Amino acid sequence: MKRAQRGFTLIELLIVVAIIGILSSLLMVNFVGIRQRARDAQRKSNLRQFQSALELYRSDQGEYPVTSAAAPANPVAPCGQGNAFQGGSPLNTYLQTIPCDPLNAGEYIYSYVSDGSTYTLYTCMENVADSQKDTTNNSGYCTGGTTNWSYTLTNP
Repeated sequence: MKRAQRGFTLIELLIVVAIIGILSSLLMVNFVGIRQRARDAQRKSNLRQFQSALELYRSDQGEYPVTSAAAPANPVAPCGQGNAFQGGSPLNTYLQTIPCDPLNAGEYIYSYVSDGSTYTLYTCMENVADSQKDTTNNSGYCTGGTTNWSYTLTNP
């Protein structure tokens, strides 16, 4: 009498393991891109918060906070808990907590430049395929290429 075969052959098991490996590697590559896009969305949201705070400041004070080499009044730095964007007399709070860049290292910080009548907010994006990135990369701020690309907001 013949016995009934049970289980899988070694070749069938190897094929299944190979397919699972290929699918998981494709998903991991896509997952890294999703995390970059999420950090870039957070950066853009943070800059819009700064922009709203700067517009409120200008509405109250008549001009934007001025930055210069001698007196850097940069409202986006230092970031973190306990640091707020305040100004005026009496003192008004325009941002309760200044948000940090999601990576907050190297080029991944926020920068603000103003002469009092105009301002520019900068950040570096990780996803160089982002549709809202600058048309021309600000190479003085971001290195460009395949690592990152600048994103700029100016006064309306």
